[in-house]
Amino acid sequence: QVQLVESGGGSVQAGGSLRLSCEASGYSASARCRGWFRQTPGKKREGVASIHTLSGATHYADSVKGRFVISKDNAENAIYLQMNSLKPEDTAMYYCATGPFYGGGYCSFVESDFASWGEGTQVTVSS
Repeated sequence: QVQLVESGGGSVQAGGSLRLSCEASGYSASARCRGWFRQTPGKKREGVASIHTLSGATHYADSVKGRFVISKDNAENAIYLQMNSLKPEDTAMYYCATGPFYGGGYCSFVESDFASWGEGTQVTVSS
């Protein structure tokens, strides 16, 4: 079982930047996909960015393309989410997740594809 711990959340003004980190402990040979999801109260959790830990293939939600960058450090068993040009609508609890790769060129945003989840880190962007 893989345990995930997110960090790096906080409060920033619109236009600012934050870098989220997700460190994993434990090992799963099948957990080739790592992803960032976010959720606000009363709304469904949505995929933000994903990365394949071997190929490095990435996938982004349209709402964050050009502003967010997902990266990995396999030696540290960690992934990161660099968030630039933040907007108030980016305010959410951000979760890291990991799971198997099911094909298709990149890791999906299908929640059921991700077996392990972190507790989340809060990001608040003020206008």
